[in-house]
Amino acid sequence: MNDNNTTDETTENRLVEGWQGRYYEDFTIGDVYKHPFGRTVTETDNVWMTNVTMNLNPMHFNEAYASETEFGERLVDGTFVIALAVGMSVIDVSVNATANLGYDDVRHHAPVFHGDTILAESEVLSKRESDSRDHVGIVETELRAYNQDNEKVLSLKRTPMVLKREYAQPSAAQPPGWPEGIGTQPGDTEATDE
Repeated sequence: MNDNNTTDETTENRLVEGWQGRYYEDFTIGDVYKHPFGRTVTETDNVWMTNVTMNLNPMHFNEAYASETEFGERLVDGTFVIALAVGMSVIDVSVNATANLGYDDVRHHAPVFHGDTILAESEVLSKRESDSRDHVGIVETELRAYNQDNEKVLSLKRTPMVLKREYAQPSAAQPPGWPEGIGTQPGDTEATDE
């Protein structure tokens, strides 16, 4: 061994599976997933969302107006907060979803301001087999978002249809979202299912 903890032996490249998201079978009622990668909300996020959605409430884009309200400054558009929290949850909840069936009981618990950092978690509330599609199951989660001070700013129930693993047939060479034949192939390396 040398000083950098490597050996002189030749190593072979291996094609190893990365995170492929949860399939229907992977969800257990009561599990809570703390989603990685909190995100700080910027003024640009708020201005962009307000303009794109044509939200004409001056609370979001008129500093002079907003400074005279009880909040004393502009508020981040609530639909941006929803989109951000849902986006944060995709890595754990719906990478393998075929559709979102609904967003229910949406509640804004506290305002979000420019510079707040949002973090999100999801709890599995229920799951069931689909009555009409053999290849998916239906999972209901509660999504909760917090700011940097641990103040809950948002909650909602989210219900995606999620693929079953046997129908998805994921592999190291073709994970979700990768067309067949792109990048390193099993013949290029020694494939492994570690």
